[in-house]
Amino acid sequence: MELKISIITVCYNSEKHIKTAIESVVNQTYPNIEYIVVDGASKDKTIEIIKSYGDKITKFVSEPDKGIYDAMNKGFKMATGDYLAVINSDDFYINNNAIELVVNELKEKKTDSLFADLIYVEENNTNKQVRYWKSKPYQQGAFRKGWHPAHPTFFVKNEVYQKYGYFDLSFKLAADFELMLRFLEKYKITSCYLPQPIIKMRLGGATNKNFKNIFNQNIECYKAFKTNGLKVSFLYPLFRLLPKLTQYFKG
Repeated sequence: MELKISIITVCYNSEKHIKTAIESVVNQTYPNIEYIVVDGASKDKTIEIIKSYGDKITKFVSEPDKGIYDAMNKGFKMATGDYLAVINSDDFYINNNAIELVVNELKEKKTDSLFADLIYVEENNTNKQVRYWKSKPYQQGAFRKGWHPAHPTFFVKNEVYQKYGYFDLSFKLAADFELMLRFLEKYKITSCYLPQPIIKMRLGGATNKNFKNIFNQNIECYKAFKTNGLKVSFLYPLFRLLPKLTQYFKG
């Protein structure tokens, strides 16, 4: 039976780039995609752009929310696919067969989750690579050493979310990290790694806007270990920084 993939995009006043994100989903060669867009009651032309795609977008809701993770949770709870994933409104799949590659790997490995590589690009020149997030197969305890997958590349079984929960809204900047930590380290869901980039991410997200946000995100990541009853060194913020620095020199 053909796997159904649910892809969720959340947005708010995203008229500048959301067309690129939507096009990268609706132009995928893989046929069985449920595409859900959750808008936070945008005031610009975002809603108009979304509606212009008609039934190419499976489900669309526009209403106030409590932030990006709350909106993602709404999308996840609306999803009926076998696997769920997120594509942010500023980001896009690198090519039209990205989901096909993901599904082929999931069919072969039969794991609870999959993650891949990601390329950071300049906001207004997406051909200009700034950072290459090269991942590797997950090993138990890897999070303590500063490793974690790139969340936009993280495809997870719907039943895993239903069993182990969604984003914890007490985490304002690192709910995606906490969720991946909870699934992989605490509950030990199975995973596989697709060793190639599938998404381009524009620089300028909430967590990397300034030093204060980066600092607060590291504090939240440390808190995530404690919340899930997992041991971690007080030097963890340093362990987390070092792998990221090397990503600026890979490609």
